[in-house]
Amino acid sequence: MTNIVPFVNQYCIDCHSGEGAEGGVDFERFSKNSQIQEEYELWEHVHRLIKEQQMPPSDSEQPTSAQFVSILDAINLELASFDCDKEKHPGRVTLRRLNRVEYNNTIRDLLGLNLDLAKDFPADDVGSGFDNIGDVLTIPPVLVEKYLAAAETIAKHAFENPEIRKRIEVHTAESDDKKVEVATRNIREFAERAYRRPLSENEVERIAGVMKSAYQLEGGIDEIFQTVVTAILTNPNFLFRVEQDPKDGEEIRTLNDFELASRLSYFLWSSMPDEELFALASKGELSDPDVISAQVTRMLSDPKSRALVNNFAGQWLQLRDVSQLTPDSKSFPSFNADLQRAMRKETEIFFEKLLHENRSLLEFLNADYTYLNETLAQHYGIKDVQGDQFRKVNLPAGRRGVLTHASILMLTSNPTRTSPVKRGKWILDNILAEPPPPPPPDVPVLEEGGEALGSFREQLEQHRADPSCASCHRTMDALGFGMENFDAIGAWRDREGRFDIDASGQMPGGQNFDGASELMDILVEEKKTEFSRCLTKKMLTYALGRGLESYDRCAVNKIVDALERDDYRFQTLIFEIVISDPFTMREARRSQ
Repeated sequence: MTNIVPFVNQYCIDCHSGEGAEGGVDFERFSKNSQIQEEYELWEHVHRLIKEQQMPPSDSEQPTSAQFVSILDAINLELASFDCDKEKHPGRVTLRRLNRVEYNNTIRDLLGLNLDLAKDFPADDVGSGFDNIGDVLTIPPVLVEKYLAAAETIAKHAFENPEIRKRIEVHTAESDDKKVEVATRNIREFAERAYRRPLSENEVERIAGVMKSAYQLEGGIDEIFQTVVTAILTNPNFLFRVEQDPKDGEEIRTLNDFELASRLSYFLWSSMPDEELFALASKGELSDPDVISAQVTRMLSDPKSRALVNNFAGQWLQLRDVSQLTPDSKSFPSFNADLQRAMRKETEIFFEKLLHENRSLLEFLNADYTYLNETLAQHYGIKDVQGDQFRKVNLPAGRRGVLTHASILMLTSNPTRTSPVKRGKWILDNILAEPPPPPPPDVPVLEEGGEALGSFREQLEQHRADPSCASCHRTMDALGFGMENFDAIGAWRDREGRFDIDASGQMPGGQNFDGASELMDILVEEKKTEFSRCLTKKMLTYALGRGLESYDRCAVNKIVDALERDDYRFQTLIFEIVISDPFTMREARRSQ
């Protein structure tokens, strides 16, 4: 089969056409194979569902084995036909303001002040799973007022503290005749650090004009400097990460070294570049791949790289939400604040160690160790761990990788009981990048009918007997029920009420498993490419500060290939991102 359309018309169009198309997927608009390139991710999804024989659904007419092989080959041929070397599309990032975390960290590193003033700013919106996405970082009017108040507070603190004041008044005038010259030099250099690049002559003149205006108001030296510092800290060049567009007639430009320094520092530190990055940028050396790789190694060893744990892992794995969860106290009387803090810390330490030790990304799925203190070890039923300090501990059989961490298990549960559907969907969304479509609007929510209706697994199997539910639940439920030996706060259990736990299942590809360990083995063996692709997409999105487009698949594929060659080492993912076209280049705005 070389033409995909006849297959779609015979086996797909009845359910996937018109306004009521299932899953919102309407195949009527596809009339030729080449249109696959226009919606690449959709057709990747279609290919996976056909390969796993989830589509066509079992109650529909089924293709022959030869037709299955033929349609998969035809879709593969189209997916692989795009020439990534022929035409570059690095994309473009919307002018992006600093989010609250970045603002606080930048003030900390610029002036040495830990005032946490951004806590009073409006909450940052989230896009594509992260709160550093340029398209959603708007500026409501109240934020403008907050910026001015924060800048005035920062300027006042800076000039009340002699040590911090030295960060602005770096140079001292040798005579009265040199005071204006030296003051101008100090302010210019401070503004260059704040704007994270050299100033133009016009910008120097404008800052000098602010100083002159403040002087004419007969303010003292402190008042003049505070006025100028406030002006700098409310300037868009401080509040936004500004990058130049390509010149007229150009489609793409390579970022200059100062822009690259900011991309690096806000990716790895959620903060401004330090002196070493500025120095390399000034020499024009940062764009050298060997230099940038060495800087990544240095930056990851810096304590500021903790920002990757807090801000990337905190959002990818949703660890920020753990402290907000409130399991039912009657169902789980052992749950308390100490246990809750330990749950989150376990996963954070695990992520951090995996990163700094440059271990395989696949250990997120199948690690036979973790980091526990006494509180969490007792919760897991692990003996001989004493005290509040976290240490590396071998896991018992049945518990493997972050998906069996109590933090993730509690995130994907209801307050009173586990939710195999939530757990399965969470894995599809965050680990495999294979999100199921939203349920049809007319499908009723599963009611919890109690033990009289059988085990929860039996109740769910009745629910998915509806063909409109079965296709999505088949994979979700298999993944979720593989985790059923863990209760809603992540403790091991063999029974739920009067029913024995059944944690067995079958993946769409036909692989059988019993329990989380066997499920993790299957994910590592059969889904490692999907997992590495998912994590690559998540981290590239975070690094760029924009959602990915179809053309970004070229960069994603290149990074995934590099990971496979290097045994999926964590730091390889970061190295490949920072030398990728989307990270080092900027595309002109496309005409609508």
